[in-house]
Amino acid sequence: MRKLILDVDTGTDDAVAIMLAAGHPELDLLAVTTVRGNAPLPSTTDNTLRVLDHIGRPDIGVHPGLARPVVRPGFPGQRHFESDSPRDMHGTTLPLPEARSAPREPSAVEFLLHTLRTTTERITLVPVGPLGNLATVLAIDPSVRDAVEEVVIMGGAHAYGNVTPSAEFNVWADPEAAAKVFAAGFDRLTLVPLDATHQALVTREDCDELAALGTPSGTAAATLITKRIDAYTAGGGVAVRDTAPVHDAVCVAYLVRPEVITTRPVRVEVETSGELTVGRTVMDVRPNATGTPNAQVAFAADGRVLVELMKTVFAAP
Repeated sequence: MRKLILDVDTGTDDAVAIMLAAGHPELDLLAVTTVRGNAPLPSTTDNTLRVLDHIGRPDIGVHPGLARPVVRPGFPGQRHFESDSPRDMHGTTLPLPEARSAPREPSAVEFLLHTLRTTTERITLVPVGPLGNLATVLAIDPSVRDAVEEVVIMGGAHAYGNVTPSAEFNVWADPEAAAKVFAAGFDRLTLVPLDATHQALVTREDCDELAALGTPSGTAAATLITKRIDAYTAGGGVAVRDTAPVHDAVCVAYLVRPEVITTRPVRVEVETSGELTVGRTVMDVRPNATGTPNAQVAFAADGRVLVELMKTVFAAP
């Protein structure tokens, strides 16, 4: 059984990823750590607790982490959290019952440090939000990377970003943290950028089938993904109308169904100073690329594999 820790900024796609990780019999979700990203830290933490309580897994601890980027206070701006636009697919509070559980101590950084320092089995880390928690852990004790079997990151983009033409949100929201993680020298780092996740599209018909499962996770996934489809329909940004990517869920799917993505080894570095390109993941995909690859980067993904997995896992009561 693969042991993992999810690091999230829980909005709609993080929630689906959490339910997949908590529900799959081949995954041992040790804990969930939270970070500011899709919403402020109190909201991402509360949303995470709501998800786990809703699916009957309050036994999984939730540890709050960084409330701001490691270098840039106030970045991203508060306006990111205050939208009531139909294009807003997250909001600050997920449409799930109020949490009954409470966050646990220690903090995310302390929990990660202690767990990685004391584990007797290597652990997979799956950060699907800004990378401040992991970067802080590495700054305190770089040697903990040896306890990590694999890091699976949702973030970055090669062809085009989603928050700027150059950058994807998770990396853009804390670029210095992302730069530190990519430079850390993990034995295996898998990056799942927008280039892949925008190919793993979920349809309204898929949501109807998830809702028909009648389980807490099935109905929640249907509600949350439909909210994403509505937002993408209002704002464009996907190749097929009435569909949406569920970015973070692809990372969890990869752990048990690696064929969901197709990867290649690439050197990835993060731009931290460019006025127009801050947060860009610079991927050297030239035929004569220089530098040692530091990531397996997904450039393709199969949405049918993702949907099949969700239907199977979420069918369990």
